[in-house]
Order: sequence, then C-alpha cells, then structure tokens
Amino acid sequence: MTMLAWIIAAGLGMAADWDPVKEADRVMAGLVTVTGREVKGAHDAEFVIAGGRAYIVAMANDVQPGENAEWAFVYCTLSVVDIKTMQVLKRVPMAKGGQVFKNATLPEGSCFVPRIIRKDARTVRAFFASEAPGKRPAQTYYLDFDVKRLEFTGVLRKARIRTRAGIFDMQPRRFYEDAVAAGFKREPRDFGLYTIDSFKEFDGKTYVAMNNYPGGQNGLAELNRKRDTFRVVGHVNPAGTEKLSESAVNRLPDGTWMAIIRQDGGTGNYMFSTSKDGVRWTAPAYRDLVPNGGSSKPNFEKFGGVYYLGWQESTRVNGVSRTVFNVDVSRDGAHWERKYRFATDKSFQYASFHQYEGKVYLTVTQGDSSPSRKERIMFGRLE
Repeated sequence: MTMLAWIIAAGLGMAADWDPVKEADRVMAGLVTVTGREVKGAHDAEFVIAGGRAYIVAMANDVQPGENAEWAFVYCTLSVVDIKTMQVLKRVPMAKGGQVFKNATLPEGSCFVPRIIRKDARTVRAFFASEAPGKRPAQTYYLDFDVKRLEFTGVLRKARIRTRAGIFDMQPRRFYEDAVAAGFKREPRDFGLYTIDSFKEFDGKTYVAMNNYPGGQNGLAELNRKRDTFRVVGHVNPAGTEKLSESAVNRLPDGTWMAIIRQDGGTGNYMFSTSKDGVRWTAPAYRDLVPNGGSSKPNFEKFGGVYYLGWQESTRVNGVSRTVFNVDVSRDGAHWERKYRFATDKSFQYASFHQYEGKVYLTVTQGDSSPSRKERIMFGRLE
C-alpha cells in the first residue's frame, strides 16, 4: 500500500494492513440463510431493521433456481431475523399470483422485485410488482406488515405513480411515456417497472432509483409521506445506444446527485451520471474507478460520513458469473479505496446494505450449483 493510500485508508478508519479479501471472507463466514428449505430459487432481497429485528423481503420459488418474470410461480416472501442471535424468528408468505386478500385478489402472474420501508413505529410497508409479460400490464402493489403481531394486515393496495401528466396506477407505460417526453428512445415494455435501489432520505424527503429492466430505462423518484405514490423527479437516459438499467444513487458532499448504472450488452461495464437537481442528468459515462464491471445491480450508500460503492466485477471464480463483488469507500466521492473484495464460486450478487445502531448489515443472493447461483438469500453483518 502506498503512503497516499495509507493516508486515505487511515482517514476511513481502516488499518494500514487492511486486507479486503480477508475481511470479505470474514463477512461471508458469518452469513446465515434466511429463505426456507422449500425454496429452490431466490433473488434480489431488501430489508429494514427496527427494534432489533431485520425484516427481509425477497422473491422466491419452490420449483427451480433463478427467477423470471414469466414464471407465474415466483412469489414474494418476508423473513424476520433477530440481529443479536442471527436466528430466523419467522418466515411469512407475502404475495403470490392468484392470492386472495381481504379486499382484492391478486392477478395470476409472477410477484417480482419486492422493496420495503419503515412506515411508522408499528408498520413496515412492502412493495412488489405483479407481472404477466405479454398478457397484461404489470402493476406495483403494496402490503403492510405489523411488527408487533408479525403478520401482514391482509389488505392489498395499488401503488401510484406521479408524472408530469398526472397521477396514475403504477404501471410501466406511465413511466415510459414520461421518459419519452424527456427524450427516451427505446421501445415500451408492459412489465419491468421496479424501485430497484434502497430508499434514501435527503432533506426530509424519501428518494429511490426506479428502472424498467427489460426496457433499459432509468429514473429518480420521490416517495410521498403517505408512502403510496412515487413522483418521477427525472430520467437518466444514455446519449448512445447503451442499454442501461438498475442504478444506485446518492448525493455527494456538495449536494450533487450521482448514479452508478448497470449496463447490459456492450462492454457490460457500469456507467456514471450526475445531476445538480435530480431532474436533468449528464450523459452516462465510464469512470476509471470501475474498470471491469459486470452486468449486475450496484450499491451506493453512505454510513457515518463514508460512501460505500458496491459493484460486480466481470472476473469469474471457477467460471461462474457474478462471483467477484467489490466495495470501495470514500469520504468525498472522488478518492476511493478498496474495503472489501468478495470472491466466491457461490456468487455474491444483488447485495443490499443498511446501518442500524452504528453497525452495517447486508443481504445477498448466493447458490451452490445452478449456473445463475440464485438459490437462497443470505443475511449478516458487514461491520
């Protein structure tokens, strides 16, 4: 490690002999499985922690590894974990196509990309997309979970999306039409609209990155105080033909927004975009910080004044994809140092990181034998 790197690392609270691989191995050794034994495929978890318990949502299925919006047997589930003992206290089925709720019946189709947020002292709210590609427009719904009773209230509600044209049921075409008005050129899709990033608070408001994965569409949204409507703030569109999706956003010390964005096809490497107001974004471009990214969801968090940038390397362990994942840290968003390098043929993909009482926890997708390695959701403590 050079003297400059040592100074930067020391300023970030890392010892001069810090070993990113060794520290990542330590983290992985402490991970616990939170999905049930019946689960054959699982992916893309998110979580919140409240009252010493982690509430983890994920999509899962009991048929085969992996996930696909066209698989009607993909459902969403919630696991409750005691963070002191790392014991799963309860696994609760959340949403499945055709499920009957107190006030409505969910349409047949997959339940995809769940996200969760603290609503109030007693409630966490979980969002998910109900999809049947080519058969009907996808719709984002939400359910409330009572953290005292450890059960869902049983009432299904439609989330809403607010664009310049008005307020509508949250469906892909509304996001698409607003993007087209801002210069978006790709074709519309009837599924794939997700709030892909973690919810983040800035200036007393809640923001989240939105995307349409199959459509290659990205944007920033603000969630209202009632936690039921997403207002589209701005769109992040490429200047070229790149297909970009699944961004993670944060704000730099001077208030500038920055997004790291996944690329599918092309070089496969991540691109970056910035914005002064969240409305108008620069054309996405490569940065030397990420020289060999692989197509997967990134992370961009800030804990204790330190930014955490998580990204998938294209490097493969034993020929398996999504097996190397880096976490770089910075205080200014400009000078970065490697803190963790996760490398395992079980894969390390679609991570999520959150801080609770000064400690950072994570979820991640892993597997043992399938090509995708999307077999279970793991939970543990990063630091």
